[in-house]
Amino acid sequence: MIAKLDPAERAAALAKLDGWALVEGREAITKVFAFEDFQQAFAFMTRSALLAERMNHHPEWSNVYGKVTVTLATHVVDGVTSFDIKLAEGMNRFAG
Repeated sequence: MIAKLDPAERAAALAKLDGWALVEGREAITKVFAFEDFQQAFAFMTRSALLAERMNHHPEWSNVYGKVTVTLATHVVDGVTSFDIKLAEGMNRFAG
């Protein structure tokens, strides 16, 4: 079973993730990605969805035109795990 990151591990991982922050009142991380248009946002979501599917770890997200809001948490442990960090790293790469 995957383990929830402790507060020090979570803080260290977040320090390396550009633009990600803790969700207030919940053990999760979030980021808003901004793209020039819907096509770029959708391409980002497609690449991210393929990674999420390979990982069997799926984001909470929404899209409005060029904006994609993402929240990551591992529901089975009710917190942030290495899976969330790896998915966040991939999303940052895809966003350029």
